[in-house]
Amino acid sequence: MIKENNILEELTRLIVDGDDEKIKEITKKALNTGIDPYIIIDALNKGMKIVSKRYEDRDIALPELILAGDAFQASMDIIKPKIKRKSEKKVGRLVIGTVQYDIHTLGHELVKTMMEVEGFECWDMGGDVPDEKFIEKVKEVNADILGLSALMTTSMPKQKDVIDALKKEGIRDRVKVIVGGAPVSQEWADKIGADGYGKDAIEATIVAKKLLKIE
Repeated sequence: MIKENNILEELTRLIVDGDDEKIKEITKKALNTGIDPYIIIDALNKGMKIVSKRYEDRDIALPELILAGDAFQASMDIIKPKIKRKSEKKVGRLVIGTVQYDIHTLGHELVKTMMEVEGFECWDMGGDVPDEKFIEKVKEVNADILGLSALMTTSMPKQKDVIDALKKEGIRDRVKVIVGGAPVSQEWADKIGADGYGKDAIEATIVAKKLLKIE
């Protein structure tokens, strides 16, 4: 147990340090030791929460946040093939991206990774996505969930614009909308009529499963 805890603590530290090379080695070590992949993911997410909080408090700059995200992704690339799902059947369809006028993609990319782990089929729209592109993709793939990320206060209103566009197209009741991003809050989600709010990748995944009534 002590050895397992040491490995998990090191994984958390490597996320904070943004070491995307060393974390590959330790992730493989964790799996070879027999640590459950989901416990490893919890350790990674703990590191991301630390980094996100430091970024919100302006203790670190965006490049350091990006390095942490790269380390998270490097570890997840190794973990994902090792996760055994109850069924290979896809549990839902997710369209996700960062709203227009915002080029930051790290947050929603982490959510996409976690959703894929949980069995969602995902379409990543990237950053600076115009409202109409979200609408087109939701209709094209018949999405169950639409994830809208905003990493700047100036881009947050675009989340509401997309929701309004869904209403205008007459498809708002066909898709659940989850919003997230550093400046976003539950209060904001409620104000703009979103179905859910995810503070981080783990929480967003939990919210998505609850909205679709997935056990």
